[in-house]
Amino acid sequence: MVRSAIARLRQQRFAERFWAKDPSLWSHEPEAGPAIRSRLGWLSCLQTMREDCRILRAFVGEVRNEGYTHALLLGMGGSSLCAEVCRKTFGVAPGYLDLAVLDSTDPGAVRHAEGRARPEKTLFVVATKSGTTTETLCFFRYFFDKARRRMGVAAGRQFVAITDPGSPLVALAVEKGFRRTFLNPPDIGGRYSALSYFGLLPAALLGVETEALLDRAAALLPGSPPAMASEDHPALVLGAALGALGAAGRDKITLVLSPEIAAFGCWAEQLVAESTGKQGRGLIPVDGEPLGPPRVYGRDRVFVHLRLRSSRDAAVRRQLAALEKAGHPVIRLELDDRLDLGREFFRWEIATAVAAAVLQVNAFDEPNVKESKDNTERLLQALASRSRLAREEPLCRHSGISLYGSPAATAPAPAARSRVRSNPVREALLAHVNQARPGDYLAVLAYLEATPATDQLLARLRRRLRDALGIATTVGYGPRYLHSTGQLHKGGPASGLFLEMTSRDAFDLPIPETPFGFSLLKEAQARGDQEALLARQRRFLRLHLEAKAEPALRRIAGWIEKAFPASQRAIATASRGK
Repeated sequence: MVRSAIARLRQQRFAERFWAKDPSLWSHEPEAGPAIRSRLGWLSCLQTMREDCRILRAFVGEVRNEGYTHALLLGMGGSSLCAEVCRKTFGVAPGYLDLAVLDSTDPGAVRHAEGRARPEKTLFVVATKSGTTTETLCFFRYFFDKARRRMGVAAGRQFVAITDPGSPLVALAVEKGFRRTFLNPPDIGGRYSALSYFGLLPAALLGVETEALLDRAAALLPGSPPAMASEDHPALVLGAALGALGAAGRDKITLVLSPEIAAFGCWAEQLVAESTGKQGRGLIPVDGEPLGPPRVYGRDRVFVHLRLRSSRDAAVRRQLAALEKAGHPVIRLELDDRLDLGREFFRWEIATAVAAAVLQVNAFDEPNVKESKDNTERLLQALASRSRLAREEPLCRHSGISLYGSPAATAPAPAARSRVRSNPVREALLAHVNQARPGDYLAVLAYLEATPATDQLLARLRRRLRDALGIATTVGYGPRYLHSTGQLHKGGPASGLFLEMTSRDAFDLPIPETPFGFSLLKEAQARGDQEALLARQRRFLRLHLEAKAEPALRRIAGWIEKAFPASQRAIATASRGK
């Protein structure tokens, strides 16, 4: 299968055309050509960025000498995920800036980011390619207002912008007196921007060797040996494999990463999902799902093991060997050290673009993202004005949890029809997950503050449902997933089973220059995506947690565990034809 895919690429002279940035590899529509070509700058930016590392070094030296100890990156999706990978993978080098990422509109997350360090010692990095990203501009307004109250006209010196030339953020940075604006090459799409200023400036602030990252990536450029300029290029082979396996039904790319580089998964998730999930096709990246025995997996999986050579992972390798023996494809990639992530950023950008071409979709657009944004803007106006259009009645309520979604969701599970429905929310939840079919995936969409306790509870929930239903599971925090897997959810295969969770916030934080706060913005985003998914007749259910999120999540996890006892996992899986 994979050999056949590579042979087809040879017939198309794919490698030659790929490095020449031929847009017809992804679309034959004449009007699509210029748009695709304008997003292929990542293929040729490594040398330019390598030269610009001295500019980054000088800038970082400047802010360190002025006493800055912390940095906060304000961004979403492709503007923030590489920074998060670098922070979690490399940590902070001695004497450099302790950088964090804010990509959540949850008021608790905003307040937590605000309280990390003394405000006057924090450098704020406002990152948005378009200069119009709603969440990023709201973050900016909030923190700039705080800085202005403290520092007056000098507040802008605490702010740095990364954006495209000519974006509205360029003018805003001049107006507000930003310390610096880094103009990114405009022909690099957001999710392909890891090895541009969007990824390299945060890395430099952390003290990461940015030149080394770029040098590792440059090893994948076409050149010597000759195979690097042919269809035998390792990144092209990976892309051909993922695309061919996906087209054959193995469309769940299950990422297995050494703990030291586990953060890479959230970046790869966005890249793959947003690039391939459209026209009813797509690859579903599965990040953070723990490995299980072969019996809990359907024939829709491919496992990709990114292993750090020094990792002590004998148990993981034994599990993967067992999966391979059971007939599941396993792809193995090894990193000599953490700086090899530079190579992996580039490898996965190339491979994802190739896989999209094999699937015959345009890797460089996101046609279904705008709908949720438009829904959010409409709902924000209605919510802020307390319009009757904003009212929403739950389908039912029990145990401090309200149910929203399709009316069909209130039907009890087949096994529960004979029982007294003392808890309609629980029964609706069980009915919803029992719709799972072989080849489906469950997406948990959590508009909650991402705390360690919440992470653990969601992991507990997804693992039990994976084992019981035999389907892939994903977890995304809102609204960040809207800039990551959101395109796949709406434009990709209709195999998603969506469980959205929202909660009542304990407090709100007003956003200067707007009639709403972060809590209202988060609510509008959740409901906007709900509308978009239901409009496409996706199988959707929303649980609204009326009180504190953690006790409610424990209650929900308890319902699932009682309905699917661990001893019955294999039976449930077998009954679904696995």
